[in-house]
Amino acid sequence: MLAVRLVKLIESHTEQLSRELSEQVWNSPRCSDLHKVPATELQARTREIYRNLCDWLQDKTETQVERRYTELGAARARQGVAYSHVYWAITATKEHVRAFVQREGLSESAMELHGELELLHLLGQFFDHALYYIAVGYERERDQIGGSQRRRKGDEQSKST
Repeated sequence: MLAVRLVKLIESHTEQLSRELSEQVWNSPRCSDLHKVPATELQARTREIYRNLCDWLQDKTETQVERRYTELGAARARQGVAYSHVYWAITATKEHVRAFVQREGLSESAMELHGELELLHLLGQFFDHALYYIAVGYERERDQIGGSQRRRKGDEQSKST
């Protein structure tokens, strides 16, 4: 399958792609809240996506994607990162991969073009699912944080009366 060859190409350029994306995200005002996340954590996450792309696209179940990205959404909520900044960073990652595939895909035949389109479709699905599960984890964590704050506030009010 040609899509696998393209994914392997992405994985072989992990460091370059991670570096480019990190610079893009760190310098974007749309992602400025990500400065609340340790740089090493962001770099590790970026490398993880590129390094394990083939596994995520072919072998991971919906449950595994749900677990990983729900956890990521919850972590970003705990870190106080605005959801819009998380969303933009994931979207930037998706666009960065898409641009690389289109630049390096070298579609010289109908078969190669089909493989490239197949990969772009799989990437779109993966990132759409990731965004959904990030939102789920983020919302759950924000609800828990908000509930804890309301309980503490209620406890403080009852102590003062």
